[in-house]
Amino acid sequence: MRQGSGRLFVAVVGAVMVFLAGCASDGGGQAMGDRVAVGGAALPVEVAETPEDYRLGPLDRISMSVFQVPSLSVQKIQIDASGYVTLPLIGKIKAGGRTTSELSQEIAAVLAKEYLESPQVTISLEEAYSQTITVDGSVVQPGVYPIVGQVTLMQAVALARGPDNKYANLKRVAVFRTTNGQRTVAVFDLKAIRQGKAPDPVILPQDIIVVDGSDIKGAWREIMGVLPSLAVFRFF
Repeated sequence: MRQGSGRLFVAVVGAVMVFLAGCASDGGGQAMGDRVAVGGAALPVEVAETPEDYRLGPLDRISMSVFQVPSLSVQKIQIDASGYVTLPLIGKIKAGGRTTSELSQEIAAVLAKEYLESPQVTISLEEAYSQTITVDGSVVQPGVYPIVGQVTLMQAVALARGPDNKYANLKRVAVFRTTNGQRTVAVFDLKAIRQGKAPDPVILPQDIIVVDGSDIKGAWREIMGVLPSLAVFRFF
């Protein structure tokens, strides 16, 4: 495994091994029980570039800056599970489902009404937690990526700068998902999808995508080796 993907591998593989243990206990069917930590739910990612239309979600962390009012500027406030955040002077306000621009405008309007004249408010996303996916395995740049709107498997792999052409096995791309406590997995042929011979499935927030390849070592190789015997989900 390439050195750059080592940290991500350690963060994700433990969750997937729990997934496999659950599947084994159910004789290869859909595993039930404790939720597997998947994608953003396992590890929040610091965001360098946030898509303008990214909508904030529960457990994301934001920062607020009010121009020339440092006492109102706060760092890394976490949005609660209900989508709300508590801010100085303002109190509790809905952040979930809004873009950073929309939230900035809402906060500025509240401050202008009660406290300040023409406040300039900037909300920044510091850590994405809810609307992220993990892409690992034989890709150029493994990582945790924020997503906006509908994202397909091809687009998800493209976020990681595409498959590693030297090592990747495009006929074996696994997607791990947890829905309502059910831990499931599907294996797709990305080569067939690229050629238009198979549908391009939709990827959901917190999915883990793993591209198989000859450079995968250790636990990942073991996981990918047993995937064909596991239950699969369909999302097309």
